[in-house]
Amino acid sequence: MAFLGIDIGTSGTKVLLLSSSGQVLATAESPHELLTPKPGWTEQDPEGWWKATQLATKAVLKKAKFKGDQVKAIGLSGQMHGSTFLDANGKVLRPALLWNDQRTAKQCAEIESKAGGRNALIDMVSNPALTGFTAPKILWFRENEPKKFEKCKQVLLPKDYIRFRLTNEYCSEVSDASGTLLLNVKTRSWHSGLISKLGLDAELLPPVVESQDITGELTEEAAKLLGLKAGIPVVGGGGDQAAGAVGTGVVEPGLVSASMGTSGVIFATSSGPQTDPAGRVHTMCHAIPNTWCVFGCMLSAGGSLQWLRNTLYAEQIKKLKDPGELYPHMIKLAESAPLGAENLFFMPYLTGERCPHPDPNAKAGFIGLTVRHGLPHMIRATIEGITFGMREQIMIFREMGIGIKQVRAGGGGARSQFWRQLQSDMYQAPVVTINVSEGAALGVAILAAVGAGAYKSVPEACKAIIKVKDQSKPEKKAAAFYDAQYRKYGALYPTLKSTFPTLA
Repeated sequence: MAFLGIDIGTSGTKVLLLSSSGQVLATAESPHELLTPKPGWTEQDPEGWWKATQLATKAVLKKAKFKGDQVKAIGLSGQMHGSTFLDANGKVLRPALLWNDQRTAKQCAEIESKAGGRNALIDMVSNPALTGFTAPKILWFRENEPKKFEKCKQVLLPKDYIRFRLTNEYCSEVSDASGTLLLNVKTRSWHSGLISKLGLDAELLPPVVESQDITGELTEEAAKLLGLKAGIPVVGGGGDQAAGAVGTGVVEPGLVSASMGTSGVIFATSSGPQTDPAGRVHTMCHAIPNTWCVFGCMLSAGGSLQWLRNTLYAEQIKKLKDPGELYPHMIKLAESAPLGAENLFFMPYLTGERCPHPDPNAKAGFIGLTVRHGLPHMIRATIEGITFGMREQIMIFREMGIGIKQVRAGGGGARSQFWRQLQSDMYQAPVVTINVSEGAALGVAILAAVGAGAYKSVPEACKAIIKVKDQSKPEKKAAAFYDAQYRKYGALYPTLKSTFPTLA
């Protein structure tokens, strides 16, 4: 028997098949089209998610040489915050507004005002109003397309739309619902008071359950389209951040993940709904009962190193099949430069910043350049600047009283021993790598296995499936040095903040 994990990402849908013994049998992906009808707008056709789900599910069964009736349960994950608007017959009314859509600044201000101010809103739903969240998208739809909004009877997140297509049931779960800005994260239920203040009908929102709970069964129609057997249970699943944490085993207090893709996310598990009063990081429900999570996101982590690679090596890249081949060379050059790159700093704000500085006007730059600095210094300063940005999130967690016993590295920052050691020195915590790298799709396959009774709990499943491969521990001298450098780095943004709007 096996368990299926389906992850509705922004660029495509990934499907993973997990064996009953905890082995990843196969994965498959199918792409999505991104719509950008206006500057700052990002949308997708939910039908594209459904078609991609069908294609990737058939492909993963074929790769693993599994029959559809061998799948015991299905878990769902997806890009958070996206808004799918349905009429009374379950038909999509317009393309879904995505997590990175920026059209709702006006509605964010309206939400804060109606809630009684930013602090009052954070007290209600544990987070400030951000353009990416779902609630401002609903208000935008109501204000700008009123005739269509009148027909709207249900608002679903991306993975929950796929649940509807699989089971014909409307349902969500607490981790993804936390990102709507309409969930009382503390009680793990919709915040009826805020919903009322915004003049919304509570019936627009589906019931919410815990992530491992069974929410419905695969219909005959969906089973035929996916090559599966009707009646397979579908569990709640999780938003991509919480599901990704399950997929890396970050499911108990003290465990933290540091994932460096284009953006950089630090994710911590907590036993209670701990909130940053300044709203610099997000507090949400984890995909485990009676467990919460805190996470932050810097916008240009690995993206900064990619920008430097593309800028410095433009001619060489034209001759390479895989530009990624240049990264080991860049890391080697960075290693040849001294710690701190002789006081050269890189501010990693190439696309503005989100955490800990929610500033779309923030700009990147090298600070401290002299004639002594060469290419190795610049590469090292960029890597250190990225890692300082990640450390800023770690420091916020510590301010909040969240303990950090171990950091599990993922993405580009996990592939190099040099960078893992650098992270360990800066974070002042052990940094480890693990035996799997499948993220959210694996996480919801694990949730499906728990929901089907293959494991008693999510932590038990993670301990059985996910193993630590290697570990880097902080070196005292380097950690002390980076403490001093961090104070210099931390002074740069406040000093330059007032100039950024003039450069926008």
